[in-house]
Amino acid sequence: MSTTTTPDLFTPITPGDLTLPNRIVMAPLTRNRAAMPGNVPQAMNVTYYAQRASAGLIIAEATQVSPEGIGYPATPGIHSDEQVRGWQQITGAVHAKGGLMFLQLWYCGRISHPDLLPDQQQPVSASAIKPAGEAVTFEGMKPYVEPRALRTEEIPGVVAQYRHAAARAKEAGFDGVEIHAANGYLLDQFLRDGSNRRDDEYGGSLENRSRLLLEVLAAVLESWPAARVGVRISPENSFNDMHDSDPQATFNYVANALSGKGLGYLHVVEGDMMKGEGVLDYRQIREQFDGYYMANNGYDKARAQAAIAANATDMVSFGKPFIANPDLVERYRQDAPLNTPDPETFYGGDEKGYIDYPALD
Repeated sequence: MSTTTTPDLFTPITPGDLTLPNRIVMAPLTRNRAAMPGNVPQAMNVTYYAQRASAGLIIAEATQVSPEGIGYPATPGIHSDEQVRGWQQITGAVHAKGGLMFLQLWYCGRISHPDLLPDQQQPVSASAIKPAGEAVTFEGMKPYVEPRALRTEEIPGVVAQYRHAAARAKEAGFDGVEIHAANGYLLDQFLRDGSNRRDDEYGGSLENRSRLLLEVLAAVLESWPAARVGVRISPENSFNDMHDSDPQATFNYVANALSGKGLGYLHVVEGDMMKGEGVLDYRQIREQFDGYYMANNGYDKARAQAAIAANATDMVSFGKPFIANPDLVERYRQDAPLNTPDPETFYGGDEKGYIDYPALD
C-alpha cells in the first residue's frame, strides 16, 4: 500500500467549509493577561496570537461568557462591547497572517470565589459540593467556598449567557467557537457524577447529566453553523477535584449524544493532567462520535504523528509547546529544536515569557 495517502500533521483537513492548512492546533491556554479592569484583550495579546497564526487552528484561551462565569483574575470575557473590540484586534491580526481562530466559551461554576464575582455572590454549580483546593484571587490564594446548586428555573438564564456570548464571538470576528465542557468547569460539573447529585431533569441519568451541555450547544447553534462549533471534554481528568464513577460509559454517551449534528470536531483531553496517562479506551469515544476527533494532553510530534497514522485521531492540540514556540509548525516541519517553556511565566505578568520566545530565524 502506498504511504502517500496516509495523513500526517502537515496534511490539510476540512471540517465543514473551513480548510485547516495543517493538523497542529494551538490548544486553549489560560495566561491571565487580560487588561484590568474589564477583563479586556489588550495589545500584547494581539502580538501573542498573531505570532502563532501558522497553527492549523488557534483555539483562544478560555473566555468567560458572563461576569458570573469568571473564575480567575485577568482572564478575558466575551460579553461586553470593550471585550468584543479587543478580540476584533486579535482576530484581525490572526486573519492578516492567514490564520484561523475559534473562541472557547467558558463558565467556571464552583471553580471561582466570591471575591471574583459580581456583588461577592456565591459561585454556582450542579450541586452544593465544595471542591478541594484554593481559588486564585486578586489577594492571592483562598480556599474554595461551597457553591450554591443552580435552581432548575435558573438554568435557562445560564444557557442564555452562552447564547449571547456565541453571538458576540461572531461579532468579534472569530471563525468558530468551542464549548468548554472539560477540566472541572460548569458544564463538566453537570456531566460527571462526582459533582452532580441533582434529582431534577439535570441529574441522575446520563441523559439528564448531558442535558445542560446539549441545551448550550443548541443555543450556540443559533449563531453558528454546526461545522464552526467544537466541544471539549476531559473524561478522566481529575483537575479541579473532578471524578466520575464510570467515565467510559459517561463519555461514550456524551460523544454519541454530540453526533449527528455536523459539529466541526470533538476535542478530548486524554488521560489525567494531574497524574499522566489514563486508563480509558479513547478509541471507544472516537468511535461514538461521527465527526473529526482532536486529541490533547502530553503529545509531542512523534506521538502525534503516530496517532494520526494509526487513525486514533484526526488532529492534535498542543499547549506548552505553543507557549514557548510561536513557530511550532515550522519547527516540527524541520525537526528543529524547541524552546523550553518557563512555567514561572505561564500565568499573569507582562510580555516576559509571553511574546518574547524567539522564532527560528
